[in-house]
Amino acid sequence: MLFFRISNMKNIRQIEPPEGLFDRIILAIRREQELQYRKRLLFGFAGLLVISFVAVPFSWTILINQIKTSGISYFISAAFSDFGAFLILWQDFGLAILESLPLMGMMIFAISLGVSIFTIRLFLYKKRLLFNYLIKNI
Repeated sequence: MLFFRISNMKNIRQIEPPEGLFDRIILAIRREQELQYRKRLLFGFAGLLVISFVAVPFSWTILINQIKTSGISYFISAAFSDFGAFLILWQDFGLAILESLPLMGMMIFAISLGVSIFTIRLFLYKKRLLFNYLIKNI
């Protein structure tokens, strides 16, 4: 019986994979990695875009409220209503306007608007990757 098994083992040839199978497997793995990368990129852009677009109106509201409470509108209206006094005291008016600027509200609004614009620019720059992902998955 043992002799029969050994003789059958000699007749069995080694099964070899078809030519190019390894290359196709590697290519399939790379495609899957690229698809996962595009998916992460799409969700990252979408999340950042939603957050930045939601933050812009809130930061605009904060800026408007700070402008109303800062009194800068009074200095500007006084400068336009009495332009002669403004020309004589322009340095004092300028310093008063600079001191009453709502810097925190302006910074928050500028940052949220900048992030929104940056996200849109990146989205348009990488649109080939994102649109290809959407087209392949639809």
